[in-house]
Amino acid sequence: MTLDHERLQPDDLRAVLETGVSRQAIEDALEVAFLFNIYDRLADAMGWDVPSRASGYYQVAAKRLLNQGYH
Repeated sequence: MTLDHERLQPDDLRAVLETGVSRQAIEDALEVAFLFNIYDRLADAMGWDVPSRASGYYQVAAKRLLNQGYH
């Protein structure tokens, strides 16, 4: 979607819907992807310090999100 959005067509949406995914789930996934895209661009533009995988930060954050969700 980010690198080649012009290739997305209505048939792509229909193919996802045919698997049983709801329109709401698709909208939710698009919003999450949109936000991560923005955060990534902000991090690059502003030189934010992003923790390395080896730091263990992401494992802790993933557990927190699984237990508490996005608040």
